[in-house]
Amino acid sequence: MKRSSRPPVLEPRPSPRRRALSEEERELWDTVARQVKPLRKHRAAKAHAAPPAGPSPVVQVARPSPSARPVAAAPAPRVAKPSVPPLAPLGKRERAKLSRGRSEIEARLDLHGMTQMRAHRALTGFLHRAHHDGLTFVLVITGKGRSGGESGVLRRQVPEWLSLPEFRAFVVGFETAHIGHGGEGALYVRIRRARG
Repeated sequence: MKRSSRPPVLEPRPSPRRRALSEEERELWDTVARQVKPLRKHRAAKAHAAPPAGPSPVVQVARPSPSARPVAAAPAPRVAKPSVPPLAPLGKRERAKLSRGRSEIEARLDLHGMTQMRAHRALTGFLHRAHHDGLTFVLVITGKGRSGGESGVLRRQVPEWLSLPEFRAFVVGFETAHIGHGGEGALYVRIRRARG
């Protein structure tokens, strides 16, 4: 008996029944649908006008009614970053009180001989503690540098560091100290009061 070379005839399979989504699946779908954003701006209008052609590559889902169609969520409003408070000079009266000893210098930090990295770390920790402890005026000693007319690295760097936004939460302002407290090799620093 000869076998026929014809391929066997396949009968079409019945299409699988689509089931309704559970409440948990519906919430998941809504969450995902809200996060969908169009790839390009000029296609955004077309995406809202007509649903995408073809079946979903991931999951086949019963189509919701037109009123329940998920819409891409609007972008979240940008929250304005809190502005960094500006530095304020100490003022003649406060500076005079400090230089004459009428206002107390509540803490001192001596950065002599430190590397920039170590000095920056020491200054950060010192200002955090002063702020936390509710101090008002502190003295930061940088040193004057070499005597050959070249100013020291820390003498130049520390005022720049104190001007950075990372220190504004702790520092109201700073100025060169009186000669009795180190002159150009030291700084009076006014500490910002802790809130609460």
